[in-house]
Amino acid sequence: MLEVENVKFSYAGKDHPVFDDISLSLSEGRIYGLLGKNGMGKSTLLYLMSGLLRPQEGRVEFLGESVQERSPLILRDLYVVPEEFDFPQLSLEQIVALHADFYPHFSKEVFYKCLSDLDLEAKFKLRRLSMGQKKKVKVSLALASGTPLLLMDEPTNGLDIPSKSLFRKAITSYLGERSTLIIATHQAHDVESMLDDLIILDGGKVLMNETVADLTQKYCFSFCQPQENCPDIIYSEPSLQGNSIIKKRMPKGEETPLNLELLFNAVTKGLIK
Repeated sequence: MLEVENVKFSYAGKDHPVFDDISLSLSEGRIYGLLGKNGMGKSTLLYLMSGLLRPQEGRVEFLGESVQERSPLILRDLYVVPEEFDFPQLSLEQIVALHADFYPHFSKEVFYKCLSDLDLEAKFKLRRLSMGQKKKVKVSLALASGTPLLLMDEPTNGLDIPSKSLFRKAITSYLGERSTLIIATHQAHDVESMLDDLIILDGGKVLMNETVADLTQKYCFSFCQPQENCPDIIYSEPSLQGNSIIKKRMPKGEETPLNLELLFNAVTKGLIK
């Protein structure tokens, strides 16, 4: 569905490139988590994927077409939810009408259902909403657009704890079966239960690009008390329950839920590749 091949990109006036030679291949019908420390290029990569930024070298293709052409036929099949944004000076009804005109699969029914599920009634003025409430509107518009590709940059920033849970439920309810969603975030716990695949960036390179299923087959995520003898630990860090640990999963060992924050720390320290 989406190909990033040998992309080089740098911002004008910067000494070092964001990406020197990055390649990725993403499939349809998957939810990808894009993780990296601040300044490691998560947002930049999303904007390269959408054609909002153009690589100095390499190519980015979506459904076989170059995204940097920004053709309407490409743009109507992808939707970007940036970390920070504001709505134009239009009413909600006008914005919905514009979306319905541009996106061929836009559903007003899905939009208003999603708003309601995110605990936001449709009787409001956009300019009076908080950032978190605006984020709910934008996410609802994205899901209602029915595009094959959705790109979300820090979508849970500005959401309170109950709203983060509602966000996960909305994604599960309204994301199309064949749609691909890429979530760039540093809020690991907000999204770890949703992901099919994990991409970790560091230093302009892809340190990891694996499915969650493969990761939970390879590794066990659990706890070990300081006084316990816990052999074969790959990575450990203190937590309230004891030491959070990663170790290799035994062939008949029980599968454990992914601890995304712990895995990220282990990967960026070079302990898991």
